[in-house]
Amino acid sequence: MRLRGELYSEEELYLDGEFEGTLEVRHRLTIGPNGKIKANVKAKELVVEGWIQGNVEAAERIVIMNGASILGDVKTSGIVIEDGAFFKGGIDILRPEPVSSTLAKAAVV
Repeated sequence: MRLRGELYSEEELYLDGEFEGTLEVRHRLTIGPNGKIKANVKAKELVVEGWIQGNVEAAERIVIMNGASILGDVKTSGIVIEDGAFFKGGIDILRPEPVSSTLAKAAVV
C-alpha cells in the first residue's frame, strides 16, 4: 500500500505500508514493521514498529519498538524507547492538564 495526502481518522488505525503527507488519528495509531511514513503525525497514542520521518505529537504516549525509527521532533506526555530502537530529534514532554478544582470538589462530594 502506498498513500499520499491527508489522512484523518476518528478510529484506531494500523498502517503497514508507505504514507506521505499529514496524518492525524484521534485514538491509537500503530505503524507496522513494514510502515514507512514521511509525515507530520498527530495521535492520542502512537506505537511505532516501522519508520517515521517527520514531527510526531501524541497526547498520551509514544512507544518506539525494537527495530523502529523516528527521525524528527517528538511532543508527548510519555515516551518508551525500547533497546534497539532509533530516535534522532528533540523531545518535548508535556504535562497532563490538571483537573479543575470545581470538578475535583464535585467528584469528592
